[in-house]
Amino acid sequence: TMDIKENKDSYMIKAELPGVDKENVSVSIDNGVLTVKGEKKIEKEEKDDKTHRIECSYGSFVRSFTLPREVKSDQVEASFKDGVLNLKIPKSEESKPKQIDIKIK
Repeated sequence: TMDIKENKDSYMIKAELPGVDKENVSVSIDNGVLTVKGEKKIEKEEKDDKTHRIECSYGSFVRSFTLPREVKSDQVEASFKDGVLNLKIPKSEESKPKQIDIKIK
C-alpha cells in the first residue's frame, strides 16, 4: 500500500513493501513522474517439500505518480526500514502558503 500526505513544506509518501529487500527497490523521477519499482523474490525452494497453499505474492511491481510542478525533485529524501519506504518531497518556495501583512494608514 502507498499513502501520500501533504503538509505545508512537503509531500510525504509511505510505501509498505513487506518481504522486499532494500536492494530490490528503486526510486526515480523523470519529467515530473515519480516511479517506485521493486521485486519480491521467492525464498529458496525445497524440492522435498509439498506446497499446499501459498498466499504470499512474489514478483516485480511498478507504481508511478505525477508530481506537482512546484516540488524540488532534486532534493527528495528516501529511507527504507523494516519493509517501509518513506519519501519526503519538498515543495518549492513558490508553492508554500504565504502571509502578507498589509499596513493600515
